[in-house]
This record gives sequence, structure tokens and C-alpha cells, in this order.
Amino acid sequence: MNRIFCVFLFVLLTVSARSQTIPAPNQLRCDLLLHTGKVSKGGFAVKEPLTSAIQQKSSYQFPLIFNKKPTFNWVLSPAIKNASAFRILVASAPEYLNENKADFWDSKKIKNSHSQAVYNGKPLETGHIYYWKVQVWNDKNEITPFSETASFYLNAPDPTEVFAHYPLAAEMQHPAQLIKKEPDTYFLDFEKDALAQLQLHLTSPVNDSIWIEVGEAIEKPGTIHKNPGRNIRYLKVALFVRKGTYDYSIKWPTNEKRNSRNPVLMPSYIGEVYPFRYVSIQNFKGEIKKESVQRKIVYYPFDENASSFTSSDTVLNQVWDLCKYSIKATSFTGYYIDGDRERIPYEADALINQLSHYAVDAEYSMARRSMTYLLFHPTWPTEWSLQNVLIAWYDYLYTGDDLLLKMYYPELQKKILMPLAGENGLISTRTNKQTDDFLASIHINKLFDGRRGLHDNVDWPQTGDYIGPEKEYKGETDGFVYTNYNAVVNAYYYQNLVLMQKIAALLHKPVDVKLYEAKAQQVYTSFQTVFRDAITGLIHDGDSTNHTSLHANMFALAFGLIPEKDVEKVCEFIKQRRMACSVYGAQFLLDALYDANQGDYALELLTATTQRSWYNMIRVGSTISMEAWDKVYKPNLDLNHAWGAVPANTIVRKLMGIEPLSPAFETFQIKPQLGHLTYADLKTTTIKGTVAVSFKKNANTDTMEVSIPGSTTATVYVPCAANKSNLYINGRKASILPQKGYFLLKDVVSGKHVFVLK
Repeated sequence: MNRIFCVFLFVLLTVSARSQTIPAPNQLRCDLLLHTGKVSKGGFAVKEPLTSAIQQKSSYQFPLIFNKKPTFNWVLSPAIKNASAFRILVASAPEYLNENKADFWDSKKIKNSHSQAVYNGKPLETGHIYYWKVQVWNDKNEITPFSETASFYLNAPDPTEVFAHYPLAAEMQHPAQLIKKEPDTYFLDFEKDALAQLQLHLTSPVNDSIWIEVGEAIEKPGTIHKNPGRNIRYLKVALFVRKGTYDYSIKWPTNEKRNSRNPVLMPSYIGEVYPFRYVSIQNFKGEIKKESVQRKIVYYPFDENASSFTSSDTVLNQVWDLCKYSIKATSFTGYYIDGDRERIPYEADALINQLSHYAVDAEYSMARRSMTYLLFHPTWPTEWSLQNVLIAWYDYLYTGDDLLLKMYYPELQKKILMPLAGENGLISTRTNKQTDDFLASIHINKLFDGRRGLHDNVDWPQTGDYIGPEKEYKGETDGFVYTNYNAVVNAYYYQNLVLMQKIAALLHKPVDVKLYEAKAQQVYTSFQTVFRDAITGLIHDGDSTNHTSLHANMFALAFGLIPEKDVEKVCEFIKQRRMACSVYGAQFLLDALYDANQGDYALELLTATTQRSWYNMIRVGSTISMEAWDKVYKPNLDLNHAWGAVPANTIVRKLMGIEPLSPAFETFQIKPQLGHLTYADLKTTTIKGTVAVSFKKNANTDTMEVSIPGSTTATVYVPCAANKSNLYINGRKASILPQKGYFLLKDVVSGKHVFVLK
């Protein structure tokens, strides 16, 4: 009996020890939010327990979950090559989970390899906190320990807020530089522009009035520019200081013009913010130190450590830093907006913000929140209505959560503008099809600049007098000729139909799948007939013009409308036009180039130092991406516009080639197009965990290292050179031949892998 017991105990301890070697799941999300149990006050994290914070909602802020069947996500260690099952416990008190019990949902062992599950227990009640944890089995039936416990608060439904979101965050900063210019005048530099509040701690020997200036630009070193441009901010305010030591908070004036346009308002627990980098204090008789002045910057919660990038090109490194910071700095309302000038969401801004946000931080709620707003508060450009489907599709592709698609499928069907199609299947806003019923269906019920309805955009701004050596035409549309049927609009329309076919299939709507498939084929055929030049293979701007612009060709290439036989000719034409598009159009130009394997030229654009470049934004003194390449192209531009931060997502998605192949990064590809770079090192965080890629070229060897998250697989393209034809994988020589400049490796499992070319 004792011997049998000892054998049983040995087996039990062996199994237990083995299970402890597999790390527990981590980074638990509820409805895509991390840290749902954290509490803040006025933007700052506090130690107040969530249980008491919910009783004092006017004093504290915390993430809100509105979904009674929330989605749970977790991240697995790279040591787990293949997950096979999971178990989730959800309880009304942590004491249940401490004993591995649950009073609301014990999922038991569910055979599923995904690290995502939808709640399926007893009905959850609003106004309560719930606690959950998860454990996972691998394909060898080994089990992890349970994760740490996470908690969330289920809020009552809010008709204005469908999806879960965080409260805004804040950070206090002291100036990086202080210069005493005169006995009573000080100049301070915070190094970077930010949407912020200004606070002073002053000791004055007298009662007196002082002047405070804040601004985004300087006229010369130590002097804030008082007339920097129509929307580059400068403000001068008077402040009465009392004798003695006191704290002062500067109150920003109300922007009546902006408020008349129904902007996104700052929440009362934060208050108004103003964009500034520089501060000048004049007529102050006391002494000011760096510690005397601080600003409270405001942003949506942002993980600085979620991403990083460095390379052998110092310009590219600066562009990355500019664009990554831009995503954080412009998130101050909790929505993707057009910048400080209007503070209104626009579809085009939202799409670029979304992709760049995903690239620099694994944050998904802000995109959902913005899209929900835009579905019912649309803007006027035809193409931007068509961007809703792209935003929705990327939401699903990056998260694996189909909730947004399910909820808004009928709205997405309307946003593709099918009622504007003619007999040839192409759509037009100029053929009298924008009826009142049609406009009401897409929620357009107001005038835009005196015009009602959709208007073709192509790029923005459409007008502008400056031409110059880098620019042949006025405006940013490369001389695009507007006709009844527009090539750019219909390229978007085709892409919408392709994506709606996928969405309909996902939602099990076979009739719609056939409809969108047939419509897409019709548009593809008509596009070639109406817009393609039979001799050159290039794309004309419209149905009644022979003009050929960069935009007509780059959008067609980006959205799969260029036949293979024409790709080389179209790419050569695109190269001739250089950067003849705006910072917005650059998103699609770079996508088109990288997808057509034109990475060398795309990198030239990313690292350019011309006036029409991202480096120019840095050169003119902006620390947040700008609304346009330079003030000469758009005199009313602002210096805090994230649609200019395209490289943030391009470097991750295209240059380093990290893109999902299936929803939620279950499978993804790594396909670097490094151009002239001799070294590049990138880290990005996905909903499945961190992906890291580094590549270093030497005279005799090239080394590529990748880190792949737990229970995911990657298709890895290892760039090769003509003089290095031998590939070693994790130290072993591989019998693989290169194809089209790469060694192609499929189904690379989680963990770290080293590829050496000799």
C-alpha cells in the first residue's frame, strides 16, 4: 500500500512540476481593454480599490465595460507552441477564484486553440464588479497555472458609448530647458509639443501682474513666435500673482469658433487643454526654477514600451520617433480627431490613426469608439465614407473580435454607396443619384461648406497656389481631372466590395457573399474598360479625360486593380511623380509600393529630406506630425495632426513586413523590405503578444532574428543576397532555395529563431 502511494505521489509531483514549467497566461483583456481594474483620478493612477471607486464615480475614473457578454483575451508565453484548450473562471468575488471556483461561469475545459473567448455564464448584472482568470492546455495536454486575477466593472448601457473604453490619462512634466533672458523674463522649453495644462508654483515678493506666453513655434532661439500661422498656436494671458508662495493654474480661453462646429469636448475630470511646447513668463519679480513650472499633458493610455525601432538610417529613426509620439500626443480626447483646430473625427484621419496606433501600441478601443461616432456623424468626402469598411475590417483582422462587424453590418452596407452605381457597376456622385433618402440612409443631413451630399475628394487640400520644383500642379491631387466617374472613388468602391464579401462570409450571409462577389467582378471589369489606357496600361483619372495622375494609379495599385502585366509600368510612372500627394495620400502610395515589391523606392520616400517629406516636419521644428508637408502647401495647417504619422504603421506593416494573415495574428507574416538599410531592429505588440524582428547585414553574413508570440505561427521571408546562398536556421543548414529575393519559411512556430545567411 505504501509503495503504491509513493508511486502515485511521484507521478503527481512529476506532473505538477512539469505544469509549473509552463508560464501562466498574462495580459488579460476584457472587451479588448487591459488593466480594467485600475482606478484613476483626474488622469493619474491612484491606489483606490475599484470596489470603493464605483461608489464615488464623481471623484474617480475607471474603465467601463458595457457588454453583458464581454470578450476575454489573454497572451501566452512563446514556450507554448500550440494551445489546445482553456478554462475560464468568472466570479462575483475574488475569494471564489482563490479556491479555483466560480459562481458565474466555470467554462470547464474547452477544446480551442484560440486565446479568446466570449462570456457564456450566468447573466451578468450592471453596476457590479466581476473577477476572472484563465488557464491553458498545450498540445501535449500539459496545463499552465491559472493567470493572475483580473477584474472589470459592468456599466449600465450608454446609448452614446457602445464599446468599452479607458478614462484619459495624464502626466506631469517639468521643462527641459530654462533661460533667464532678462531680470524678470524667463523662457522655458518642454522639448515636445503636447496638449496640456500649465501649472505654476511661484514665490513673488510683491503683488503684481505678469504675462505668460505659450506657443508651438519659436521665431528665434528663446523667443516664442507670436504670429506662427493661422492654426499654429500662440497665446498670451495675464496672471495676477500675490505676494508670497502660491500655486496657479492657467485657464485656457474658450474657442468659440471650434465650439460652433460641435467638436469632441474634454471631460470635466480633465478640463480644457491647449497645445504648446514653449512658455515665456514676463514681469515676474521673483526667481523661477524648472521646478516652478510644470505642464499636465493629457492622452489616451499609452504603453511606451509596446514598440521600438532603430536602424542604420538616422533620418528614418527620427521619423519613427516623430510618428510614434504623434499617436500618443493626439489621443487627448479619446477619439481619433483631425487635430486641435476642429477636434472632429474624420474617417481618413481615423483609418491612418488606427493602423499607426496598432503598430506602436496594442490598443484597439479608440478605433472602435471613433468608428462608432463616424458611422452616425459622417463627413463629406466620397472616399471617406468608403473608409468605414476598411476601418471595420482592420478592427477584426487585428483583434479577431467580430462584435463590431455584427453590430454595424447594416450600416457598413450603406456606407459602400451601392445606390450610386450606374449600369456599368461604377459609382458616381455626379449622376443625380444622391437622393434625400440615400443621404438620410448614410446619416448626412447637413451642409458642408454650403454643399449638401458627398463630394469626390481624391486628396486634400484640393487647391493651393504653391507649385515649386517638387510639385507640378496646384493643390495635392497631382492635377487630377474630376469627371462623372472617378478612378480613385471607384478603386475604393472595389476594395469595399472585396472586403464586404469577406465580411458577409464571416457572418454567414451566403446571399450577400454572392452579391458582393458579382459586384466586385463587374467593377473590376468596368474599371479596366473605363479607366485603363489600352496603350500605356496606366489609369486615367476619369471616364472622360486622358489625364493620368499619381492618385489614379497609386490607389488602383494599392487596391488590386492593376493587372500583373501592367504593374511594372504603373510603378515606373508612380516613381516619376515622386511625392505628388499629401501626407494622407502617402499612406496609400507607400502601401502600393511595398505591396508591389518596390521597397527600395518606398524607403527613399520615407527617408527623404526634401520639403515634401517627414523629415521636413522635424526640420521646421514640429515634434508632432503636421497636417501637410509644409506651411507653403497649406497655410492654415496645424502642428498636431496624426494623419501625418503614416510611417508609424508603414515601418511596421511594410518595411519590416509584419502583417496579420488571419484574424488576431493567429498567423502572420514577416517580410522585410529593407532597401539600403544595413541594420534594423523592431518590436511591436499584437493582441497575441510581442513580435520582434532584427536584421543585420555584414560583409560575409546576414543575420535575421525573430521572436514569435505563444501559440501563433508565422510565414517568414528571409531576405537574401546573390553572394549569400546558404541559409542556417537556428544553427542548422537548411536545404531551401531562394525565390524572388527571399528564403520562404512557412509555419514558423512561437519562440525565438535565428536565420544566418552565408
